[in-house]
Amino acid sequence: MSSVSLIGGHVSVAGGLATGGLRAASEIGAEVIQVFVTNPRGWALAEGDPAEDALLRESGMPCFVHAPYLVNMGSPNRQTLDRSADTVRHCLRRARAIGARGVVVHTGSAVTDPREKALRRLRERLLPLLDEIPDDGPDLLLEPMAGQGAMLCATVQDLEPYLAALDWHPRARVCLDTCHAFAAGHDLSTSAGVAETLDALHGFAPGRLGLVHANDSLDVCGSKKDRHANIGTGHIGVRPFGHLLCHPVVAGVPVCVETPGSAARQDVETLKGLRRAPVPSGPRV
Repeated sequence: MSSVSLIGGHVSVAGGLATGGLRAASEIGAEVIQVFVTNPRGWALAEGDPAEDALLRESGMPCFVHAPYLVNMGSPNRQTLDRSADTVRHCLRRARAIGARGVVVHTGSAVTDPREKALRRLRERLLPLLDEIPDDGPDLLLEPMAGQGAMLCATVQDLEPYLAALDWHPRARVCLDTCHAFAAGHDLSTSAGVAETLDALHGFAPGRLGLVHANDSLDVCGSKKDRHANIGTGHIGVRPFGHLLCHPVVAGVPVCVETPGSAARQDVETLKGLRRAPVPSGPRV
């Protein structure tokens, strides 16, 4: 794997998974994309178009799939658990069909139950799905949240018992969202905070980082609020993303922004500039 991180973003697939997705990728200058393969806010599971699947697979564009937001593998509700498992299985199957490298899934919430009980449910439902992934299939990328409510993972450290509940399955990897981590209490606005966060992840889960969501935060560190901002317009600032891109844990790990349209293009250009240039010293931008 190259030590240079590909930079891109989440793109709209209006007009077709490949036709629309690749057009949107070109518009923002993406080297890697993330897509939805089904309704992100519902349980209906959309089947793909084989022609579009083949076109995206053969395009050579590195790709990730984001699972719908309703998925919660720690839920005490049986119907939610069943639907979540079906949805993750569907996303893994669709991701393999388009040649995606991974499926991003939110780590979920215990809702009203103790964390330990939710982790047992998670183990029962998610381990079989991980075992089903074929050798040429995508990894499952676990994305911690901002810490609101009874979330099972917010801080990087929360991932350790989560991965342990999954027996450290080799297909279970991590997607780190900078806005979520900042909201959960990791002060990514400083070079020391970036290093501390990434070093902590590497300390118990070396090699598990598979994707970074590079988003600034509208709210302050520790707010537990998941509100993304364009890079440089939030409380993290521009320069820390340069520190992130040059950290050895991120070397070769794809980076996606999750801002829409022209804003995404600007964020992609900013990150590419930081990737090319040494991280400057001095006050935070």
